[in-house]
Amino acid sequence: MKKEIHPLYQEVLFVDTSTGHKFVCGSTLQPKQKEEFEGKTYPVHHVPVSSFSHPFYTKAHQFIDTEGRVDKFTKRYAKKQQEQKEEQKEDTKKKKSPVKRTVKKK
Repeated sequence: MKKEIHPLYQEVLFVDTSTGHKFVCGSTLQPKQKEEFEGKTYPVHHVPVSSFSHPFYTKAHQFIDTEGRVDKFTKRYAKKQQEQKEEQKEDTKKKKSPVKRTVKKK
């Protein structure tokens, strides 16, 4: 093998942000943050989902979204529905109000 072309392989501490579970695994990631775990200092990398929080592995039916993607979607969807209801109300008001038309004679 050629030297100095491969990334540094080291033990990295992975932290599941949704459950707080920590585990050490070998990786070529080069995180700048460091944290102590079981008496040893490791570079730390935060992951949103791991096997400790993923519904497939936990057999849970509900997915916990720590980054708020689901909340953002539901807020956006509710806002869109509210805007549509307001537009429909305006349309019905326009239809109910009599419109006076004047015809120009030539």
